[in-house]
Amino acid sequence: MREGSGGRFGSALGTLTRTLRDDLWTARPDPLPRSWRDWQPVLLLLVAFVVFPIGIIGVNEAIWQYGLGQGLGVVLGAIPPLAVVCSVQRPVRAWWAVTVTMVLVAVLARPQGSQMYPWTGSGIALHAAVLFVLALRMRPRIAAEALGISVLAGAVCTLAASPVHNPDLYRAAVIFCVTVLVGAALRGRREARTQLEAQTELTAEERARRTLLEERTRIARELHDVVAHHMSVISIQAQVAPHLVAEPSEALRENLIGIRANAVDALAELRRVLGVLRSEDDLSSAMRHVPQPTLDRLDELVDNVRGAGLDVETRITGERRALSPGVELSAFRIVQEALSNVLRHAPGATIRVEVGYQATGLALRVANTAPPAAGVVAGVGAGAEGGGHGLLGMRERVAMLGGEFADGPIPGGGYEVVARLPLGSGT
Repeated sequence: MREGSGGRFGSALGTLTRTLRDDLWTARPDPLPRSWRDWQPVLLLLVAFVVFPIGIIGVNEAIWQYGLGQGLGVVLGAIPPLAVVCSVQRPVRAWWAVTVTMVLVAVLARPQGSQMYPWTGSGIALHAAVLFVLALRMRPRIAAEALGISVLAGAVCTLAASPVHNPDLYRAAVIFCVTVLVGAALRGRREARTQLEAQTELTAEERARRTLLEERTRIARELHDVVAHHMSVISIQAQVAPHLVAEPSEALRENLIGIRANAVDALAELRRVLGVLRSEDDLSSAMRHVPQPTLDRLDELVDNVRGAGLDVETRITGERRALSPGVELSAFRIVQEALSNVLRHAPGATIRVEVGYQATGLALRVANTAPPAAGVVAGVGAGAEGGGHGLLGMRERVAMLGGEFADGPIPGGGYEVVARLPLGSGT
């Protein structure tokens, strides 16, 4: 039993020794916060007007009250203030420096009368400052270990002192405990704030990703009708084609039957995909069968905006012609989103809508002036990244067609959206 107890005690002592060695010798402090550079001037002022004056007092106490002489008194009295300065970068090393210095002063002192022991008054202040920085930079367990060793070392020095000395261990212990508790609390608050910022950033990224997926889903729902229309036309043409030939060959009949069967299967798969993308309560039954809008309804869209009280000017250049359904739908939605943003964020502004039919693409530009008495840039793009999905949807539609998109403020306080949709995409 005794051997077993001794073995357990030795194992526990070895574990404790390794833990203290890892914590109080090899452990690294937390990285300095990003605001460290901003606080450097304040810390320099504290060093200049607080730490060094207390250090000078400590040197005088070590020389005259503790009888260490000028050489040893200057060296041992100067270590604590220097340790406070170094504690910002090396808190554990600084703590070791002030603790060993305290023990040396207690062992070598020849007190001249009654004074605080084993710390001087300045020594308590500087030792507490080092413990405070250590509690800010290290884990709470390490700060508690340093606090315990500091108090234990002071108690040993006090018990070994002559009865003529005036022990002041309790005062130092209370000051050190309060200092470490405050430092640990501030460290915990900083960690909580850091975790909150990281979580906020993750939440914002997740929200942006979800918004992007929602916008892509909405675009896919709209394009479903366009694709379904083409597949229906293919199916009908494949069914009618044999009747347009006097004596169609058997191979032709089989190929047309296969084309129609593939078109019908594709339509069925499209319906399944649409069932995944669209919930039952997303759109009313009537709205689901409304044809997707094209640029033919541009005048109707502009009239609705004018009815809301905005001055809208339209300009169409080039030869107006029918485009592929995907380009028509995307162009209409881009103009619609831009006008909606102006209604929300720049009421009273004047809008200019430009549509250019070019040889290889369709150019769109929606620009607005600054709203009356507006002090900030607002309009077709303002607020779209925060409260709405306007700009995100425009970019996704243009990217889907392989086009180009740009937006930004214009002179005078207005805003513009510019898009170019290649005619080859979506055909």
